[in-house]
Amino acid sequence: MKDKHIHLIAIGGSAMHNIALALHHKGFHVTGSDDEIYDPARGRLAKYGLLPATEGWHTERITSQLDAIIVGMHAREDNPELKKARELGIQIYSYPEYVYEQSKDKKRVVVAGSHGKTTTTAMILHVLQKLGQDTDYLVGAQLEGFETMVRLSDAPVIVLEGDEYLASPLDRRPKIHFYKPHVSIITGIAWDHINVFPTFENYVEQFEIYIKDIQKDGVLFWFEKDEQLQKIADVNPDIRTQAYGTPQHEIIDNQTILYFNHKKIPLQIFGQHNLQNMEAARLVCNELGIEDETFYEAISDFGGAARRLQCLKETPQNIAYLDFAHAPSKVEATIRALKEQYPDRELVGCLELHTFSSLNKNFLSQYHDTMNAADIACVFFSEHTLKMKRLPELSTQEIVDSFGHPNMKVFTEKDDLTNFLEHLNWKKRNLLMMSSGKFGGVDIKNLVDKLLD
Repeated sequence: MKDKHIHLIAIGGSAMHNIALALHHKGFHVTGSDDEIYDPARGRLAKYGLLPATEGWHTERITSQLDAIIVGMHAREDNPELKKARELGIQIYSYPEYVYEQSKDKKRVVVAGSHGKTTTTAMILHVLQKLGQDTDYLVGAQLEGFETMVRLSDAPVIVLEGDEYLASPLDRRPKIHFYKPHVSIITGIAWDHINVFPTFENYVEQFEIYIKDIQKDGVLFWFEKDEQLQKIADVNPDIRTQAYGTPQHEIIDNQTILYFNHKKIPLQIFGQHNLQNMEAARLVCNELGIEDETFYEAISDFGGAARRLQCLKETPQNIAYLDFAHAPSKVEATIRALKEQYPDRELVGCLELHTFSSLNKNFLSQYHDTMNAADIACVFFSEHTLKMKRLPELSTQEIVDSFGHPNMKVFTEKDDLTNFLEHLNWKKRNLLMMSSGKFGGVDIKNLVDKLLD
């Protein structure tokens, strides 16, 4: 296995550059190409001598000496390097397909679902690391205490965040269809990725296929209140299934306290959705031989993954959070969590519509009532992003009608949004910024420092 030469087309992607690092650390010879590479990928690849000497696609890099090609979603089907690789008959993988190849002999744990995947995966990895268990992994965010988002070694177990988006431009199957887990979680099903799953029924079907691929004598843990999972959780007769709920807890002085075995366990995380994620993580850790007492001791200092209810600043009278929430179910759960944690403070919730689904008129109605727990709701979208995604224009009234919030402000210019926030009275008010983008280039940390000074 050592000294294999693997070339990554579109090496600058979030998962792709981490796979490059993981293979480098495993002792493989790694090269790659991309037409644009930005930080943090750029700096991290450069640190290990993996940054391509020049950007762009270079067919001379594709030779018969390569053992395999991994192609990222950013590459197009007519990519010149890809074309040459096909001509030479080099083995081509999507990255989930390659990760499976690297983990065929391991116990595979996969966290799937429309929301909470990254946080739940991070919880499992946090506990395993604290207990010194040797584990490979793939997770969708940078985690504290982990240098990379991917590890591929000789460890006996791999924990994978199972994304339902497409594997590559060449392979239009969802990533979760490759992993064939022994142990799995499905956190819930809420329609997303309308550009590739045009109907909700088509979207749900992907999870049904995934459940049927869970290995014989495997186990599926699923959230008990999810209506779709209630219908499809038992489609595979060869596995065990177990539903989970929300563990007993209460909020005291803006901190969530968990009750277990007549003990009170203070947690750093909060929100019912995160407690459900934690319950799922506990069940997986049980399957890996970790007892409840040990799990709770290890999870008590878990602070979350990057951009998942990430605290940006706290003062005695307010707090600001950044969250990756963009799909309707994520937006609603995140806003509700913050409001329940700080019931005596007003909440200003700011959401950027950035994904293809969220900017699509046919999908916008899915956001109805999702921001209702916020006292002031701000929605931002960039007209430039609409054009880039080749979507029709959106009007302010369409946004307002779709969300149905009684106190909603809509912005298309970042300066208008920041000016509005700067002129609010922030006494006993919390701020929540939600986006998978960057609010049109707003320096969020600087903005928060200014608002909560």
